[in-house]
Amino acid sequence: MAKDKDSVSIRPLEDRVVVSPLEAEEKTSGGIFIPEAAKEKPQRGKVLAVGPGKRTDSGELIPLTVAVGDVVVYGRYSGNDVKVGDSEVKILREGDILARLTK
Repeated sequence: MAKDKDSVSIRPLEDRVVVSPLEAEEKTSGGIFIPEAAKEKPQRGKVLAVGPGKRTDSGELIPLTVAVGDVVVYGRYSGNDVKVGDSEVKILREGDILARLTK
């Protein structure tokens, strides 16, 4: 298996999603550089893996609406940070995802 930044050897369960956080902006739109201490936690990331979905009380499987490769926006303090191999990823529930970015 290739050691690519986007390859993950983790499989989320139920309605959980594995996201690779995108880097925080280093410069404002006006051209001012942001020091490391003033950077905010990233709130955007690329979906690396998705779980099969959530089961209802009757046993019906509800698939997730996000897919691998989507760029999503999530809450600043949502999910759990996990180290997988050399990379830091975030595992969160689909309900913690606020939006999917489109082109």
